[in-house]
Amino acid sequence: MAESSLKKTEGKNFTVANIGRWEKLDNYTFTHPNLPVGFPGKLFLKKELGLTGMEVSLNKMLSGEGVPFYHAHKANEELYIFLKGKGQFQIDGEVIDVSEGTVIRVAPNGIRAWRNNSSEELYFIVIQARSDNFSGSNISDGKGAGAPVNWPEA
Repeated sequence: MAESSLKKTEGKNFTVANIGRWEKLDNYTFTHPNLPVGFPGKLFLKKELGLTGMEVSLNKMLSGEGVPFYHAHKANEELYIFLKGKGQFQIDGEVIDVSEGTVIRVAPNGIRAWRNNSSEELYFIVIQARSDNFSGSNISDGKGAGAPVNWPEA
């Protein structure tokens, strides 16, 4: 299933899509332009949702699978959020056990790879954004919209 197959709804200030059940994430395959094989269970959202300041991927890794190469980035840091399952993450030769609730920030120059060395599926989200580019903190960019919240009756 190609990434562009997501059914989307767009409004003036939003785009929404439903990828389906996490268990079916392997219906999506990412094909790297420089590698002969695809990666089932990886769905990038930048193009799908029109993201302008980050890249996000949703990931499912089967038991025994792993990234077959090390990589780093030129300018972007990554945040890995592990949702379910167990595995291992390697950064600059240091091995870290990961499981539900583990979050890892990797600086651009961090040499990284990860694997699922467990008997269960591993689910995680990767958020990639330019390093040293965030201004403000937590809520400083927020602003009130001037109206009380009103939920229409169903």
